[in-house]
Formats: sequence, C-alpha cells, structure tokens
Amino acid sequence: MTPPAELSSISTALDDLSARLRGLVEGLGSSERAELESELAEVERSLDTARRRLARVVGGERGRRA
Repeated sequence: MTPPAELSSISTALDDLSARLRGLVEGLGSSERAELESELAEVERSLDTARRRLARVVGGERGRRA
C-alpha cells in the first residue's frame, strides 16, 4: 500500500474509533458516565486531533504530487 493510501486508511480507522467511543459514552449508566466521561472526552478529542493532522498530511502529499 502506498503511503498516502495507508495514511487515508489510518484516518478512516481513527474516525471509526471516535464513533465507537461516542457510542460507548452514550451507553454508559449515569454513575459510570460521571466517572469516565471527562477522560473519554479527552481521548475523543485526541483522536479528532490526530485525524485532522493526518488529513493535512494526506492533503499535503496530494499537493506535492500534482
């Protein structure tokens, strides 16, 4: 797999992880949610940051190839 394709695949995996994490948080009971919500929200923010950075890298790779 070429580096841009691999990076795109990783970006998709990060999207999937974020969605799974959101679903997990939504499914927590109130006591579990109170304990874990802020930590899981931080994990989700980190995944979103990673996804955006990868998108910039992939976009930069496309620009260099043109």
